Amino acid sequence: MAPEFRDPSAEAFWSAGARMVEVARESVVQVRSGSRGSGAGVILDPNGLVMTNHHVVAGNRRGGDLRVTVRDGRSFASKVAKRGRGLDLALLRLEGAPGDMPAARFGDSDALRIGELVYAIGHPWGQLGAVTSGIVSGLGVPRGPGRRVASARYVQSDVSLAPGNSGGPLLNARGEVVGINAMIFGSLALSISSNAASAWVAGEGEPRPRLGVVVRPVGLRGDGDEAQTGLMIVAVEPDGPAGRADLLVGDVLLGVADDAGEAFEDAGSLLEALARRVGEAVRLRVMRGGNISYVNVSLGASGPGRAA
Repeated sequence: MAPEFRDPSAEAFWSAGARMVEVARESVVQVRSGSRGSGAGVILDPNGLVMTNHHVVAGNRRGGDLRVTVRDGRSFASKVAKRGRGLDLALLRLEGAPGDMPAARFGDSDALRIGELVYAIGHPWGQLGAVTSGIVSGLGVPRGPGRRVASARYVQSDVSLAPGNSGGPLLNARGEVVGINAMIFGSLALSISSNAASAWVAGEGEPRPRLGVVVRPVGLRGDGDEAQTGLMIVAVEPDGPAGRADLLVGDVLLGVADDAGEAFEDAGSLLEALARRVGEAVRLRVMRGGNISYVNVSLGASGPGRAA
């Protein structure tokens, strides 16, 4: 029988990763908002401040039942301290927290690199503290060859997310929070970067744009049978900027019709493009019924953290 090969360095790496994840799980909580199901959250400080997604607590506007359960089983009634629909973030304050909450460590999301190993922790399908891993596949939105936004608002990765992961942390290999898991697009996960989340908590950031649509990515066939992507509008706010510009459900947003020729590959790229034009008019390239046209939309401006 051939001798078993053991790589001590590999064993040490995976052992260290397992210890890191176990420590990080202590700062991940379960958030229950009435009958809307549950999501995850991250403890920000020992006094009981928790960050989660806005959509996890979106229905809790009139002081309904909102409870946060920590890793050791303790459950706390909670109140929403701050809401931000634009970045899909919310801050919760735990009532009666004893001041010994295990706070998470936040890292520098701008230091992330494509291909870097990341971990997601949450409660998919009610499975408490489940962990998945993957790699970083995108940061912000590119601005020409080899360039991206100076400080990315979003991190794309291929970690596996499911209902119950919303609001949970995306961790780097050092156990630092580099993103707040928010949504799924096909096989990719979209997380709000830790730097954008920290700036929002501190009250920093520019006014947010309002387009007034709900979109989902769709595959298209371009010239020469090259695969392309677009964002199909699945809902329009009647009195919003898109509604006033006569955009319709079923229209596909392809990009911004300016010199840069920006294309929309996912919701993150749409948000990035709009964020640079808040309060301005933007000319969108739109497909309707197989025909491409251009629509001018005057973006509404709202305060930091408000609806996009």
